Amino acid sequence: MPASAPTAVIVDGYYNASSLPPAFARRGVSVVHVRSTPEPIPSWQPPDPSAYLENLVHTDEESTVRRLAAYDPLCVIAGQEPGVPLADRLSELMGLPGNGSRLSGARRNKFTMMETLRAAGVRSVSQFKSAEVESVLAWVEDHGTFPVVVKPLSSCNTDGVVICSTMDEVRRAARDVLSTRDAFGLPNTEVLVQSYLDGDEYIVDTVSRDGRHFVSSVWKYEKTLVNGKNLYDKDILLPPGADPVPELVAYVGTVLDALNIRHGAAHSEVKLTSAGPTLVETGARLSGGMHPDLHDVCLGQNQADLVAMAYAQPEAFLADHAGRVYTRRQPAMGYTVATSVAGVVRAIDADTVRRINALPTVHRTVLNVAPGQRIRPTVDLGTCTMRVYLTGPTLEAMLADYTRVRDLKDRVYLV
Repeated sequence: MPASAPTAVIVDGYYNASSLPPAFARRGVSVVHVRSTPEPIPSWQPPDPSAYLENLVHTDEESTVRRLAAYDPLCVIAGQEPGVPLADRLSELMGLPGNGSRLSGARRNKFTMMETLRAAGVRSVSQFKSAEVESVLAWVEDHGTFPVVVKPLSSCNTDGVVICSTMDEVRRAARDVLSTRDAFGLPNTEVLVQSYLDGDEYIVDTVSRDGRHFVSSVWKYEKTLVNGKNLYDKDILLPPGADPVPELVAYVGTVLDALNIRHGAAHSEVKLTSAGPTLVETGARLSGGMHPDLHDVCLGQNQADLVAMAYAQPEAFLADHAGRVYTRRQPAMGYTVATSVAGVVRAIDADTVRRINALPTVHRTVLNVAPGQRIRPTVDLGTCTMRVYLTGPTLEAMLADYTRVRDLKDRVYLV
């Protein structure tokens, strides 16, 4: 039943979008959940239904708008990537603050995203897409420079992304994409190939209101290249005044404006190339690596609470955050744990987990595999086994504990 309290609507509140209901609750706002697909997306754990006033399954625009209108919501936002187009459309139909549906495709489809940037005069990658492997090969031959990157158009978590250095590798990667489904269970009908961006990669996370952006954090990725796959290893929180943070912040502002991300969270991944900052991709949703407790400690804020503030208390958000960048209270780092182990997990070694969590700078450990589930050698973000969050007085202290975690990581799961 509709409630008298203010209400927010979250579309596809999977994964760490679970941080949004409590963030809104802290501001006296209840939440309703809308699932954009008839069945839950199988690759993600379903949202907790008890966190929501009501859990709806979208069937058609008229019915969904009618049911949501009874709550007189203050916003409709995407919890995760698949919910972006529906959240855009519902907020538009209901006259609520949102990013509009005109550029929804550019915020989900990686090819359209880059072409939209190019049309706006924003630096972007060279690219081509096709449903035919031979057409992809012809573009690569004309492009004339290796390596190139082959990927699906609209997946996530590095799913299907391969760095190719030969025509045979391109052929194999393109065939693999076209013969599989993406991380959301949808068939890949086209394959995207892009020029490889040189340089270091960074995360720029933001929250916006009325087209005014707050940069909530900037992190530097450190990855390991294994069999054509860039596997995540560390992401390190940078001081806001350190190079190249100001340059990245300025560039991402142009990206957000070109993609018409005027409201809510965004997670942008950017390479600092020899030609300058260049976008890898932007998601109009929370950062997948955002852990509210850690961010509160090292930043004094987190994206989920900022999103709730931007919609529930827009005047306060604009006054306190718009046009500004974060303050780093203390160093922080995320460690995305890879493995070469294969098998079925019999149990979790609780003593090893305790040893990891007892390390001085380890803030929290999140396990990705449960007993009874299969563990596989890591090939992408979806097959990583753990995420370890660290924060402490110095980067050196965190790196020392990172080394200790690396020594212990494959003892966590008894296979």
